Amino acid sequence: MGTVPIFITFLFIARFLFCQEDEGLKIIAQYKEQMQERIVATGNVEVHYKDIKLFADRIELNTETKDVYAEGNVVIHLPEEIANCEKIRFNLDSSQGEFEKVFGMIQPTIIYEADSIKRKSANLYSFRKARLTSCTQAVPRWQFSCSRANFKKDDYIEMWNSVFSIRKIPLFYFPYMRYPLDRERATGFLMPQLGFSGTKGLFYSQSFYWALKRNMDATFNLDYYSAAGLGGGLEYRYLFSEGTGGELKLYYFKFKQAPEEEEEEGPANAYLFRFNHNQPLPFHFSLSAEVDYQSSFDFLREFDNNFKRAVVSNRASLVYLSRAWSYFYFGALFSRFETYFAEIDNSIIKYNLPRIGFSSSQIEIFDPLYFSFSSSFSSWEYGWESEYRKDTQFHSQSFAFNPELTLPFTPIPWLTLNSTLAANINYYFQSRDPGSWEAVNEPLLNYNYIIDMELIGPTIYKIFYGAQGAPKMKHIIEPSFSYYYESPFSSLERIITPFDIFRLHKVRYGLSNRFLIKQDDMPREVFSLFLGQTFYLAPEESPLSLYRVEGEIPRFSDIEGYMRFCPSKKYRLDFSASFNPYFKNFPSLRLGAELGSFEDSAFLSVNWYKSINPYRENPLWDRHQISCFGKLNITKLSIDVLGRFDYNIQERKMLYTRFSCAYHYQCLDFEVNINIFYFREKPEMQFRISFGIGNIGKTTDFLGGLGF
Repeated sequence: MGTVPIFITFLFIARFLFCQEDEGLKIIAQYKEQMQERIVATGNVEVHYKDIKLFADRIELNTETKDVYAEGNVVIHLPEEIANCEKIRFNLDSSQGEFEKVFGMIQPTIIYEADSIKRKSANLYSFRKARLTSCTQAVPRWQFSCSRANFKKDDYIEMWNSVFSIRKIPLFYFPYMRYPLDRERATGFLMPQLGFSGTKGLFYSQSFYWALKRNMDATFNLDYYSAAGLGGGLEYRYLFSEGTGGELKLYYFKFKQAPEEEEEEGPANAYLFRFNHNQPLPFHFSLSAEVDYQSSFDFLREFDNNFKRAVVSNRASLVYLSRAWSYFYFGALFSRFETYFAEIDNSIIKYNLPRIGFSSSQIEIFDPLYFSFSSSFSSWEYGWESEYRKDTQFHSQSFAFNPELTLPFTPIPWLTLNSTLAANINYYFQSRDPGSWEAVNEPLLNYNYIIDMELIGPTIYKIFYGAQGAPKMKHIIEPSFSYYYESPFSSLERIITPFDIFRLHKVRYGLSNRFLIKQDDMPREVFSLFLGQTFYLAPEESPLSLYRVEGEIPRFSDIEGYMRFCPSKKYRLDFSASFNPYFKNFPSLRLGAELGSFEDSAFLSVNWYKSINPYRENPLWDRHQISCFGKLNITKLSIDVLGRFDYNIQERKMLYTRFSCAYHYQCLDFEVNINIFYFREKPEMQFRISFGIGNIGKTTDFLGGLGF
């Protein structure tokens, strides 16, 4: 009788084990007890089901519904995920459940800790009182803590009442924060930028990036200056098929109101609008449009942190329609250009309403004679803003046709002769009255012809050979000579124009020296030197007719020189100068040097230039400045350093200084910028800090852009 119960027990256990393996369920424990479909196991419990592994001190499992409750040192392994918690209620089939007091990691590198987690599906979680980071260090470099969060695998984490901390130091509070998990573009807030300005006070800059579609995105920006005001911007980018694309940038700034006791009014609120668009049209036409408008040049000078743009005050708007086919090209331009001069508080404005051109490239008539032409219709206005207010600006409409015959001569390898015969035919719809000098609606036909001959050579060269007899260097000496003649204009004084018109009858001569080396089976120019000068045969009608030297019009132009030295592809030295033979001075000097390339760990660029008018002093145009830009990557310390300065030598004052230091700390990028703007009404020093973490980029200077 004793063997029967043992046999029955054996059959029961065999059936139990068979059912577990049939369903893919396996339970290992020190003690197991089953009551119908309910299993209770304690002591180093292991549950294996499909691709899920569950470890705990105690579990309760329903074999039919696959609901499991576990407690005590609970560890659960899921695909690309592991979690440790105190208690868990989980369904093995649906992978849904709730975790309490949980710490875990989701691949690739999301580490979290939470009071509770509700797993709504295999890809969607809900956290309560959580801390999250993508740093894998034992002590995370940074983390977010939040009251609640939603996690969508391989997509995003959105958090409410989140606090961002570096190490254990809290830095920022976000009512709402969205952290992207996809390595590609993702919608969410960028990390903010903080700083201080001596004139604008403390400032905070925050951007929100919106990945609308694969072919378009947008960035919203908010700038707060404690002593100046509040600004907001939008940057929208789009790209469609066949090359249609563009960018729109809007910005509005509201200045802080001055106290009532102050008599002076604060500056008016300002805005800017920038837009560019390119689009192919039917019949192989293409359209380009560009707008760069700001309501206040003073605002741009005081707030735009792009140095080149802040010191040059321009407004531009244009629409350009073009088409090219075979030998011909068509273009139509509608535009408005304005340049503001702060020294005299006035602007030069030009309109093209429109300018239409139709031209051809060289068409062979018979070898070696070629024909080409250009033609245009132009309706334009030009003048100072003060003249526009008085309606005294220059304006006119004209038609021009310029045919050209070219005869190149190249049968001799060391000698080239190009001869050109051209004509200028201009029809003006308005003209000047010779007596009153006022514009009248009387048409004017003006024409002349041009003879242009250019001789290059005879070219002399010498090849230097290396020790193995292979060519190493080639030295080329090449003289040049050109003769240019324009026949006199008819009724020159009646042409409406804001500029002086000159008739050119001149000779130009020059000499160039070039050294080439053979590198990678290709010639590379390592040194070049050029000297040239122009002699005017009719100086009274030349550009030099505006000047006098001892009562006479000069005939000789400045001697122009240019030198370039490139010992390697990454090192370059450029020097150009002009020498005035009458005053024995240098009206123009320019030096540019580059050591390395910007992609290298070390890079240095220096530019120095000086320009004056040797015949008369003109402080509005004379310049003497130097700028220097350098970069150094210290790989061992994970530090990138950049610096720049611009100095006005003529006025002996600094214009701009910038220093930037970026520290790459594994999953954290930290950057410090110091900018000093000496050219502003009140010299301003800015201190900015910004950082990027994991997949979240940094908020950039919305007005200044990415330029340095």
